Amino acid sequence: MRIDVWSDVVCPWCYVGKRRFERALAGFEDRAAVEVVHRSFQLDPSRPKGHTQNRREMLMAKYGLSVAQVETLDARMEQTAAAEGLEYHLREDGVTGNTFDAHRLLQLAGARGRQDAAVERFYHAYFSEGRSIFEPEALTALAVDAGLSEAEVREVLAGEAYADAVAADMREARTLGVNGVPFFVIDHRFGVSGAQPSDVFEQMLARARSHRAAS
Repeated sequence: MRIDVWSDVVCPWCYVGKRRFERALAGFEDRAAVEVVHRSFQLDPSRPKGHTQNRREMLMAKYGLSVAQVETLDARMEQTAAAEGLEYHLREDGVTGNTFDAHRLLQLAGARGRQDAAVERFYHAYFSEGRSIFEPEALTALAVDAGLSEAEVREVLAGEAYADAVAADMREARTLGVNGVPFFVIDHRFGVSGAQPSDVFEQMLARARSHRAAS
């Protein structure tokens, strides 16, 4: 069974969704036969590379929110994450930026069998440690933490390797009608949109298993 997961590493609900999905998968009796593939998605592909912006200011401008409203949203998000065993620190001085290079490294990690470790490291760095994931040096350090070769990471970041793979993932997401993440596709047939409760993922896994058995 193959499960494709479209997500962006600056999406707070994507990390929550990852944990909820993992909880469902841990109790799935066919877990050993499941392949999870992380697919690239950018919430804001128009954001220029090399430029960062204060995350709260971005949210205020994008959604017309006040400082107090953004602070309330961040506090609620931190509580939601905590309920899943995640420690979010959505700081006042946190930044956001273009995630294309981060996704290129996640494609590299997939080719080297380290994709889940890299996804996890990027999420934890950004949401729990308050670290940037937008500059080459920051990305290099985190990718090495996830088990990738520093020389290979630097080579990828210095060129355009895996850019086509990232773009292909985003085209496929548009074809599927994905306009928000996380988005899960089980066996190229069953879709689950959003950071659903674990029992929803359990139901979809069971449904996919039953379909495979009947086909």
